[in-house]
Amino acid sequence: MSFDIQGKLYESFEEQQVSDKFRKREFVLEIPDGSYTQYVKFQLTQDKCSLLDQYKAGDEVKVTFNLTGKPFVKNGTTMYFTNLQAWRIESASNQFGAPAGAPAQAEAAPSFYSSDADNDLPF
Repeated sequence: MSFDIQGKLYESFEEQQVSDKFRKREFVLEIPDGSYTQYVKFQLTQDKCSLLDQYKAGDEVKVTFNLTGKPFVKNGTTMYFTNLQAWRIESASNQFGAPAGAPAQAEAAPSFYSSDADNDLPF
């Protein structure tokens, strides 16, 4: 199951080579939430690490991610690890440069009524 969220790119970290076959890159999204701002860390892995290259701090982006979690045992106590695994990042502005979610200019709705007095409609 995937989710998306929009926010401002707050910070991005360098790519880390965790093992011979695994690399990751993390970044933080600033998300307004009423009176408080949330700072949420996401992770990109493997070939997705480069998705962040075209963005800089302050850019408004939309992130699509999977929510994953795993249990692990440490000193006899079960703990849980949660990860926000990003797999798509795109600019949050639409093709016209307006931020996504901004109200679009309403177009005039087509009118089915005519002001012609000799209209042949039965009503």
